[in-house]
Amino acid sequence: MAAPLTLLLIVAVTIRAVLFRSSLAELISARVEVVSPLNAWKRVVEGLALLDLGVSPYSGDVFHETPLMIYLFHFTVDYAEIVFIIADGITALALYLSIQTYNKDVFRKQKYALESDRYSADCLELLRSPKEMFYIPLKVAMFYLLNPFTILSCVAKSTCGLNNAIIALFIFCTLKGSALLSGILLALATYQSIYPLTLFAPALLFFLQRLYIPVNLRRSSFWFFTLQYAFMYVGSLVVITGLSFFLLGSWDFIPSVYGFIFSVPDLTPNIGLFWYFFAEMFEHFRLFFSCVFQINVFFYTIPLSIKLKEHPVFLIFMQIAIISIFKSYPTVGDVALYMAFLPAWSHLYRFLRNIFLVSCVLLACSALFPVLWHLWIYAGSANSNFYYAITLLFNFGQILLVADYFYAYLRREHHLTHGLYLKKKDGTEATLVLK
Repeated sequence: MAAPLTLLLIVAVTIRAVLFRSSLAELISARVEVVSPLNAWKRVVEGLALLDLGVSPYSGDVFHETPLMIYLFHFTVDYAEIVFIIADGITALALYLSIQTYNKDVFRKQKYALESDRYSADCLELLRSPKEMFYIPLKVAMFYLLNPFTILSCVAKSTCGLNNAIIALFIFCTLKGSALLSGILLALATYQSIYPLTLFAPALLFFLQRLYIPVNLRRSSFWFFTLQYAFMYVGSLVVITGLSFFLLGSWDFIPSVYGFIFSVPDLTPNIGLFWYFFAEMFEHFRLFFSCVFQINVFFYTIPLSIKLKEHPVFLIFMQIAIISIFKSYPTVGDVALYMAFLPAWSHLYRFLRNIFLVSCVLLACSALFPVLWHLWIYAGSANSNFYYAITLLFNFGQILLVADYFYAYLRREHHLTHGLYLKKKDGTEATLVLK
């Protein structure tokens, strides 16, 4: 597998290098679908200019990245293109190794379940074979590196690519069983954008499952490990935040980064749900609806964790998808991260109900984004309603995609236990309904 992966990396680097040297790079870096007020490279350059002048980069209302990010580029700004290409390569490699580890774990559990007769006799066709799973890690890496969304994000030098690399490394360390590195990387991801806080639950469930500790509130072992992992996570977050204060000499970054994420003051159009709604809203309702919109990202964590407590890796996929849909300033780079996991769930294709419709919707919306933007901003023959309509449709497609995979995953697990061909009490064929 080393040769195909190496070839894939060479092709991916070549595509990015060619686009970096083309006239398209400047056009891509200005696209509102690709960059946001949080991660646009132009804003990072502005922050670096203020830092070089001895002025706090947060003194204006332009720069909203974290202090560690600006100090990273303070030393590597001349090699920024290489940094973003390396970040994409690290993400792909981490996802490759993560899925490889996950597949080994799945096959081991599947073998144990067969030996202990946990599966129904008529569901053998649902079981996964080593031959079927062999190329899945490579497909995951390919889905990330060659995804147009990822390529556009890299060429635009959106810092979303670096955030994706941190999350991918967190997933890898989690699946490898390193609680300390997992906690540190999760703290770093949370420090970057708050929303990865929701990944704490699936990571904790994975470690509990790995250590054979039951999820039981009355068991002392459950609370001991939960507090231990929480201490690693919170402690790392405190250290990283303290380091930021040490580098900057003030706490200005907290309102400029996290206050900016939560209050959504910049209503530049993007592929998210916030900008149009808040632009049309009366100011005295703003705080209430800010809370309502922001709680969406965090609200689903508890019910999903209860339903998928035996399947923490799929829960990680679900949480990353929810973050990319409901965060305040999403870009196509966020979408690319969770879409890279789709080959890992290739065994669910037979249970998907809307995959053709969703694929058509997402492809059509991706093509129509620049068209409607041009009609609105340049031609003047459309207005913001047109662009927000396609944004709503794009997010509807994502929600339908995630819900479809959720249904398919639960249905397969039900069939493995109760049989593939379900019957009612009267002997007629039964229909499985997700409630």
